[in-house]
Amino acid sequence: MSFLGRRKFIKASSLGMSLLAFDRSAFASFLPTSQPVPSAPIVISTWDFGIPANQAAWKILSNGGRALDAVEAGARIPEADLNNHSVGRAGYPDRDGYVTLDACIMDEQGNCGAVAAMENIDHPISVARLVMEKTPHVLLVGAGATQFAIENGFKKTKLLTPESEKAWREWLKEAKYKPTINVENKLYRPDKLPGNKFNHDTIGMLALDAKGNMSGACTTSGMAFKLHGRVGDSPIIGAGLYIDNEVGGATSTGVGEEVIRNVGSFLVVELMRQGYTPEAACKAAVQRIINKKPDKVKDLQVGFLALNKKGEYGAYAIQQGFSFAVCTAQKQDLLVQSKSSF
Repeated sequence: MSFLGRRKFIKASSLGMSLLAFDRSAFASFLPTSQPVPSAPIVISTWDFGIPANQAAWKILSNGGRALDAVEAGARIPEADLNNHSVGRAGYPDRDGYVTLDACIMDEQGNCGAVAAMENIDHPISVARLVMEKTPHVLLVGAGATQFAIENGFKKTKLLTPESEKAWREWLKEAKYKPTINVENKLYRPDKLPGNKFNHDTIGMLALDAKGNMSGACTTSGMAFKLHGRVGDSPIIGAGLYIDNEVGGATSTGVGEEVIRNVGSFLVVELMRQGYTPEAACKAAVQRIINKKPDKVKDLQVGFLALNKKGEYGAYAIQQGFSFAVCTAQKQDLLVQSKSSF
């Protein structure tokens, strides 16, 4: 090749590389909101009440704090919200009138703690963290969990609020139990749906801190008017929540029994380990539930939310209506509608 020919080749190659760089930039601007340009720190959580929870977590993350501290602080917000009847102190009771709370927490080292069917303590997520840090166990339940909390400085609190008690007494008139999907979402508030007056669900939260470490938390009062002693997926490590600091984390929402049967959050993380994007991993986990019960899923809602180590996030649900909240340095109050199968 002559000197002039080489100059033309180099010039053409440079132009090609410039066009390639431009195309990538243009493509990035059209990425769907469920697969953003990676960023850290970041915190994501289920449902619209995840927005104030994320903002509390962000105060810690934005100052270089640990993801574990962030998810605990975030989860405590809906736990204390007296207007939230699916999480914490104001949660609806079981069919016998008892408010029982479930929660779990998991850090970047694989340490985890949980409480289930705990009564009279209004911040189960903080008790779960103490189980993780102060005991050789993972899960404490019922009266034992309450005893442990009191021994560690928590005060007994009456959890059944007047509003929740009124709703329970109204439910007792017919005592029919059939969970209504998506009533946790602001767009699906029970007062907007004729005949649907009761809601239930979970806040699951995943955070990636500035050091690249991940933690997660999950807390709920469980299904409204459930059988006394019923425990769903929320306090079960691998079902309602799972973190692997090499890969990412996942959490779930919806009917916990189906999540437990499929070890859902663990499944999502393992799929991400195989190279699935967060959204694709959530979709595959949802599809597994659908494949097992194709005749029953029309009235069933399960959703998964995932975050990988790159800061990419995604979600997928059986039914439409599942939303999740995202908080980054760019935006602290983003609410995203997940994709769904139906």
